[in-house]
Amino acid sequence: MITYRPGDAGYDAELAGFQTGFPLRPDLVVAATTADDVRRAVAHAAASGLPVGVQATGHGLPGAAGGGVLISTRRMDGVRIDPRARTARIEAGVRWGQVVEAAAPYGLAPLNGSAPGVGAVSYTLGGGLGILAREFGYAADRVRGLEVVTADGQLRHVTAESAPELLWALLGGGHALGVVTAMEVDLVPVARLYGGSVMFADGAATEAAGAYLEWTRTVPDTLTSALSVLVFPDEPFVPARLRGRYTASVRVAYTGSAAEGERLVAPLRAVGPALEDSLREMPYAESATIHDDPEQPHAYYGDNVLVRELSAGDARRLLELTGPASPVWTVTQVRHLGGALAQDRPNAVPHRDARFLVQVLSPLDGAGVPAVRARYAEVFAALAPVTVGRSLNFRFGGADRPEGGPGGPGGLYDPETAKGLARVKERYDPANLFGRNHVSPSGR
Repeated sequence: MITYRPGDAGYDAELAGFQTGFPLRPDLVVAATTADDVRRAVAHAAASGLPVGVQATGHGLPGAAGGGVLISTRRMDGVRIDPRARTARIEAGVRWGQVVEAAAPYGLAPLNGSAPGVGAVSYTLGGGLGILAREFGYAADRVRGLEVVTADGQLRHVTAESAPELLWALLGGGHALGVVTAMEVDLVPVARLYGGSVMFADGAATEAAGAYLEWTRTVPDTLTSALSVLVFPDEPFVPARLRGRYTASVRVAYTGSAAEGERLVAPLRAVGPALEDSLREMPYAESATIHDDPEQPHAYYGDNVLVRELSAGDARRLLELTGPASPVWTVTQVRHLGGALAQDRPNAVPHRDARFLVQVLSPLDGAGVPAVRARYAEVFAALAPVTVGRSLNFRFGGADRPEGGPGGPGGLYDPETAKGLARVKERYDPANLFGRNHVSPSGR
């Protein structure tokens, strides 16, 4: 175990992560290499009355990391695949790309997200909305057990048999109940898929967005998709064909045959000439190319709402507020839910009746957080009549903080789930050791 304090060589490097917009300044950073390191760090924090936060990859950050103890788990990066049981044991610092790579030789896949650099554990604790979600559910739905250090400094092996209430709360409740040092998850028998994206530009972008919503009513649960709409910056780092273009991209992951996949996406292609079309059959190990999320660390802010429906009028208003006329550069994503995501499971992942997740994300290079928040408030007000809640995993940067987003942390859970989480919190963390430095799981 290595420790750092402000001013120490290595302090800033240990805190560096994917999110660069919200600097962290904890009093103590513990670079853990084992579960016992985590246990000792939590025991020290509890004895000293210090709040605890956790960071693995830095996609999601502690919302109030000024002071207290931050446990860095990036060195805990072991992955073990059991091909017979179709499971993976994943340590706290593991990124999804590692798990995909380790499982692929056995024809298996995890329920990973779109970005291979996201931490697997935090993503799963927040629910985990992945590229196979409509067929197999949330990543949290496929967890067999967790190893977690609770506020009393104990390392517990938590399963549905040993501690069902704690497991229920951890899966969907995020890091508010302890530090998860490892998890065991089910893998699914997916070795290849039909997927990629089709992009439309300029006038066709708005038409494509409307067509996408209608198209989602026709597809099977074995197809998971998302719509991404943005204006590309007119900058040298952007490919020339995309600079300044208003685009709408539909990202697709389908586990059926390529021939059936071609038939299913035909209505999208009928919208008009595509600026780009990468739909194809691919090995699952190449699934990160579907969304092609950025890999370089940067500053960003984002939030979301879960909606029961999204009409053509709702979509038009959404794009008016976030499109070329917006004073804030915004990436707007609409993720199609339903299917296995709508099934009740023994965990705290809420709002399973939502039909879409609407996410807005803004790089902070040219706009400050107040301007972004003001524009998001208009977006969420427009969607309020159809909103059922928010997703823990898709709150980025300042939206992690209590004052961020529509109604702060409100709307994350329905009343029954919120009461259940409060009950478990009172039992396992009555002093709120983990709640004072709220940690946002990572969403992509």
